Amino acid sequence: EILDIYVRDGLVYYRALQLQRGRFDRYVQSLADTSADTLKNWEPERQLAFWINAYNAFVLRTVIDHYPIRGKAKEYPANSIRQIPGAFERRTHRAGGRTLTLDALERDVITPFGDPPALFALGRGANGGGRLKSEAFTSVRLDAQLTTMTSELVTRRELVFVDVPNEVLSVSPIFSWRENAFTKLADRAPDVFQTRSPLERAELFMIDPLLVPNESEFLRKNTFRMAFHDFDWSLNDLTGR
Repeated sequence: EILDIYVRDGLVYYRALQLQRGRFDRYVQSLADTSADTLKNWEPERQLAFWINAYNAFVLRTVIDHYPIRGKAKEYPANSIRQIPGAFERRTHRAGGRTLTLDALERDVITPFGDPPALFALGRGANGGGRLKSEAFTSVRLDAQLTTMTSELVTRRELVFVDVPNEVLSVSPIFSWRENAFTKLADRAPDVFQTRSPLERAELFMIDPLLVPNESEFLRKNTFRMAFHDFDWSLNDLTGR
């Protein structure tokens, strides 16, 4: 209900959520109240959905605790979540009987589930990441929800851009941030890409089936260069747009 009210097309009404945060804070507290023993009795799909939702909630809380963000670090936009000191690597959150930073939650909890598309379900508080959904992830719909996240790889230039004239496949650095998670998919790539690195093959395994025919035909010539584009850390803020 909270996501349905405050999220539109991946953008968040941060100001409204901040001003009416009572119910949201109760949800965050419910994450802390969920014990490790409780999680242990859940099927893997329910556990993964729980942790994705927790990550996204903690990002929202990090932002509204500091909103409006007006940072001065030159390497990031002034309104970026990265302007909040230690937002990902030092600020801790409590869920499922564990105290974790956002980085640790992604690296040590979500990634080991072995479901790479889940990494694009994480709303990183930035326009360059996977779009935050207007609904929570649930065990019964998790496969369909993650399939939707994967399908957006080729519909959002922030994630993948096939530059046919310049023979470049430009992809999100999220792939490189969690390289070990994605390279497990490398052996499933089409044979035409077998000369490429494991990470490139994994990316192509995910991307190629989603492309329109002319883009897929271009990639299967295997003459393109692959590059990581810059991540857009500007805040996914709907307020004022």
